[in-house]
Amino acid sequence: MSTLTITKHHGLGNDFLVVFHPDVPETDLPDLARRLCDRRRGLGADGLLVAESEDGYAARMVLYNADGSRAEMSGNGIRCFAQALAARRGDLDDQHILTDAGARLVTLATTDDDDTVLATVEMGSVDPIDEPSGWSELGCHPDRPVAHYSLGNPHSVVGVDDVDVVDLQQLGSTVPHVNLEIVEPGEHTDEIRMRVHERGAGITEACGTGACASAVAAASWGLATPREGKLVVHMDGGSATVALDTPDAGRVTLTGPATFVATIEVTA
Repeated sequence: MSTLTITKHHGLGNDFLVVFHPDVPETDLPDLARRLCDRRRGLGADGLLVAESEDGYAARMVLYNADGSRAEMSGNGIRCFAQALAARRGDLDDQHILTDAGARLVTLATTDDDDTVLATVEMGSVDPIDEPSGWSELGCHPDRPVAHYSLGNPHSVVGVDDVDVVDLQQLGSTVPHVNLEIVEPGEHTDEIRMRVHERGAGITEACGTGACASAVAAASWGLATPREGKLVVHMDGGSATVALDTPDAGRVTLTGPATFVATIEVTA
């Protein structure tokens, strides 16, 4: 048995546990994630972020979803990870972080809240992918706009009339192997409203990679018009800003907060 020091953070309500160099066999990490992320019997979180040393990088981030599955990337998760790493290093310098989706650059800035930083992440390219298996079972009307993208992890984005009346739990459970976003126009032309059912976690309050996929989809459909190259994505947990590259390049940058919640010691 060993004692692990874990910090908890959230990015717009999408919460994560961060642990550095855990003295736990890699094969046991999925079970550790399930145990710690359990909201009734554990600490409660959408995912567990494991930090390891990696030559040439500030750190390597490995993400386990609440169900123990391993995910390639999380836009909210990497902001939380960067906040934990900054606290450990004692600085707010830029961080090159290696993920299963590749390297990502994170830039940090202070806010009026000592427990919150503003983080900007170079999220890389947003690439079209084939529709996921079982997609036809959702029964989407053929006139609805749909897009399937990868940001290292898979996303399916659907344009709807009202995100609040959609049975997102039912739809998401139909394609649990993909992150499913539903979007509608925002109050202003450079805004959209999004809800998400995440692979391995279920409905969450926010999703960073999902916000990026949704922004690219909404811009391509004409659902929203970027202002100075940016769209604001409103989610249940709050808002993030997605900066779009040139229309054909498909590269995006995500900016949003990361908030420290607590430091906890647990026995593993």
